Amino acid sequence: MTPTRRDALRLLGLGAVAVAAVPGCSLVAGTPQPQLLAGAAPLPKPYAVPLPVPEIAKPVRSAGGADFYELAERAAEVELVPGLRTQIWGYGGQFPGPTIQARSGRRTVVKLINQLGQPTVLHLHGGHTPPESDGFPTDLVAPGASREYVFPLEQRAATLWYHDHRMDFTGPQVWRGLAGMFLVRDAEEEALPLPAGERDVPLLICDRSFAADGALLYPALSDRPGVQEGYMGGVLGDVILVNGAPWPELRVARARYRLRLCNGSNARAYELTTGGPMVQIGSDGGLLSAPRRVRQIRLSPGERADVVVDFSAYKLGQYVELRNLAGEGAQARVMRFAVDRDEPDDSTVPARLSTVEALDPGKATVTRDFEFSSGSMHGGTGWLINGRPFDPKRMEARPKLGDIEVWRLTSDVAHPVHLHLDHFQVLSVNGERPAGPPEWKDTVELRDAQTVEIVTRFTDYRGRYVLHCHNLEHEDMAMMAGFEVV
Repeated sequence: MTPTRRDALRLLGLGAVAVAAVPGCSLVAGTPQPQLLAGAAPLPKPYAVPLPVPEIAKPVRSAGGADFYELAERAAEVELVPGLRTQIWGYGGQFPGPTIQARSGRRTVVKLINQLGQPTVLHLHGGHTPPESDGFPTDLVAPGASREYVFPLEQRAATLWYHDHRMDFTGPQVWRGLAGMFLVRDAEEEALPLPAGERDVPLLICDRSFAADGALLYPALSDRPGVQEGYMGGVLGDVILVNGAPWPELRVARARYRLRLCNGSNARAYELTTGGPMVQIGSDGGLLSAPRRVRQIRLSPGERADVVVDFSAYKLGQYVELRNLAGEGAQARVMRFAVDRDEPDDSTVPARLSTVEALDPGKATVTRDFEFSSGSMHGGTGWLINGRPFDPKRMEARPKLGDIEVWRLTSDVAHPVHLHLDHFQVLSVNGERPAGPPEWKDTVELRDAQTVEIVTRFTDYRGRYVLHCHNLEHEDMAMMAGFEVV
């Protein structure tokens, strides 16, 4: 049975009275902001555990130009906080799930086996995917059932990730652990002398909170008095995890490393910095046309960035912290690199990385407006797009296959907006064109009271998809819109 909006409100403990009394409201129309959920367990000591590297998934078979994988979702007890046991829901009983490495243009088939007590949905975030395999939020896989998702991967090499996408329950199910990395490779990228092998490191960054016994805390997962109120704006954890470990350390050589940064948090944005130079080489949709020297990288929930850090600039014995300038106290730390050895390094970052086609907004057939706002602005609850809550039977737009369209996104408070099916390019932010050449994105952060124009082309597949806020609590409380490519 499809859960109702009332079920979603009850999930977060947010009846009408609770919404009216939300603490920590924004100055923008009185709308609530994400709130910190303080854990009862002592915060783990930073940099005391090594960075885990999730295992690489192995296909159960390869045939007919396709690789076949199986992902069994099941509950498991693991050690996330040292000395405590935590029950998670994980792909293969792991958090994060195994990393899937795939080839551009080679069909990848993932059989999802639901061994949990709740329905689930699998979404390949950033995948260019037929509608029946995209993870529409009501295409549920029931407990004890399975479903095959077919990913043709007719797309560029890129750092993607996969996660649960169940209508009204994405937040708690991803919080429990249903997320993993998915790397698409191609010949163009492999021809470049970028860091590879053990120096190509996926980093899934997220935040969680823990009870005294190690159990995950979430407004719907705890009976603690007061925990279930005030989280309409989003849930922030007080422990930062990287690949499932709290504030871990990675021992590195004096060499270049490629860090694949993925913000897997429900609601937390990160302003990541090492304190030194980083070279950004990729975004959500793959390689940039040319490297970009940066001092920090901002990632809202769902966004990714690939950066190269040259640790040869540091001395043996030095430590390099990856910090979060958008956090305070313990949440300002992310992880640490310990420079402990010399090794040969023949990698470089070439001046040209790829060819990125610039979409021409002058060829757009239509410009559409999408307003992201709190239901309180319209006399109700939840989060809305164009003044309406998500209805899976209603399509807000019907773009034609092959057409280019401009979509104008406006916000009340911050909303990371994710578009399914096709990547897009940012045309303007509050009327200002972004600096530098275009890049391919699938998630863009709308800041408070901001307007962002994007341009995209609808390719390959007809069918229904969604556009939504990737603050998962906002998404679960109706901030989603369906569209159908015709």
